[in-house]
Amino acid sequence: MSKAVKRQRQYNSTRRQEQAAETRRRIIDAAHELFVAQGYGRTTIAEIAAMAGVSVETVYATFRNKRTLLRHVWYVSFRGDEEDVRLVDRPEIRAVLAEPDLATRLGQHAVVVTEVFRRIAPLLAALRGAAGSEPAAAEMLTEWDERRLDACTKYAAAAAATGQLSVSEAECRDVLAATMDGSLWQRLVTESGWPDERFATWLGGLWTAQLVNANPA
Repeated sequence: MSKAVKRQRQYNSTRRQEQAAETRRRIIDAAHELFVAQGYGRTTIAEIAAMAGVSVETVYATFRNKRTLLRHVWYVSFRGDEEDVRLVDRPEIRAVLAEPDLATRLGQHAVVVTEVFRRIAPLLAALRGAAGSEPAAAEMLTEWDERRLDACTKYAAAAAATGQLSVSEAECRDVLAATMDGSLWQRLVTESGWPDERFATWLGGLWTAQLVNANPA
């Protein structure tokens, strides 16, 4: 086989992968927009396909069903991309956890989670609104709660390892989990008009006041 043919095949393969990724992204973006605008339950695959500019068959071939599509929409919103790596394992959180001073770490962490709240707020509100009548929405929220608690367990263990906690590791986990469900951001930013920067500073200060030993031995 000539080098020219190999290059052409590689080019065609790469192009197909790029086109498939672009199609996935259009479907995810369309589903996100429709879930937020009119609710998960009222949105049909046909509407998603029309907005994405693809066939209904393409949506099903790519995501199988609306429930699976919802999971992809949620995690792209939460993580910022389709890479299947949990936030707790991503470089931005790894960098936060590498900070040895706990008060500084909590301030940095508050900035990261505030950015996450900004991304997920519209979809989170839509899921909470649909959870009472749509099992898929309720299941997605339950999965998120479980993963958030697991992540906060890891954050609390890392905080305890600094020797700078003023509370137990379990209480640290509980405080973090309770303040990382998006409700405070919704109340203070969306409803009260706080800028994200103010919220992040406030949240970091709250965590520091509640969790950090100001006078370590």
